[in-house]
Amino acid sequence: MTRIKRGVNAKEKHKKILKLAKGFRGRSKNCFRIAIQKVEKALQYSYRDRKNRKRNFRRIWIMRINAAVRSYGLNYSQFINNLKNTNKDINRKSLSEIAIYHPEVLISLIKETVSNKNNITI
Repeated sequence: MTRIKRGVNAKEKHKKILKLAKGFRGRSKNCFRIAIQKVEKALQYSYRDRKNRKRNFRRIWIMRINAAVRSYGLNYSQFINNLKNTNKDINRKSLSEIAIYHPEVLISLIKETVSNKNNITI
C-alpha cells in the first residue's frame, strides 16, 4: 500500500512565504522559520499603515492650506468655517493643490468667503 507524501505541499507553502520575504535582509529572506515571522510582521505593518497613510495625507493638506491662507490674514479654521458658511464644498486635497499651483484661485475663494474684508490684506 502506498503512502501519501506531502512534500509538494510543504514546498509550495515555503515558496509562497519566501517569495513574500524577497528583499528582506539577512536570514529573513532565506530561512523559512525566520521568514514566517518577518512576513507576518510586515503584513501587520502594511495593514496598519494603509490606515495611517490617509491620516498623514490629510495632515499634510491641512498644513499646506494653513500656510497659504495665513499669508492673507486668516488661519485654517477660520477659512474652513467661512467655506462651510458659504456652502462651498471643496475637499482638502483640492484646496491644497489650489493653494500650491493656483494661488489666484485661492485669493478669489478667500474674497468670496470672507464677510468682513477690512481684516484681510490681499
